[in-house]
Amino acid sequence: ELISCLRSKLQALWEERELVLSEGRECSRRGEELEATVRAVCKANEFERYLMFIGDLEKVVSLLLCLSSRLARVQNALSRVDGSTDAEEKQSLHERHRLLCRQRDDARDLKENLDRRERVVSGILAKYLTEQQLQDYRRFVQLKTSLLIEQKDLEEQIRLLEEQLENLEQSLP
Repeated sequence: ELISCLRSKLQALWEERELVLSEGRECSRRGEELEATVRAVCKANEFERYLMFIGDLEKVVSLLLCLSSRLARVQNALSRVDGSTDAEEKQSLHERHRLLCRQRDDARDLKENLDRRERVVSGILAKYLTEQQLQDYRRFVQLKTSLLIEQKDLEEQIRLLEEQLENLEQSLP
């Protein structure tokens, strides 16, 4: 019964992921339209700034999500440490935790820099785009970010459920 419930939940998550991927493709299509508009109205160096910002947006958000996910897994492992845990394993977990915390802090600095660059790009675009086009740009940036977060969250949930299902199936005779 538990296996059936996990499979059902997994199926629902796969369907939800497909929906998010479909929304992501639609968002990318809108992004291409926006890019063509920006290319047509901005100077070459301003357009390059826009392209760099959009490219870095995905990279920095993905980096933050990945580091947060890895950090959560290490923290979970650390919470299970007890008197019977090997000293070398404890030290390894603590070192990984410190490293991931430093990397996450560095990624947060990158995000703050990216936020400053977004304000610069918005200022540039405000000179050329209509109010409606500017709102479309802001919605695009927000949607792109939220879809990345949602997709990563779903992938993490799917991975965990698949692990649970596999462990459960292996534990049964």
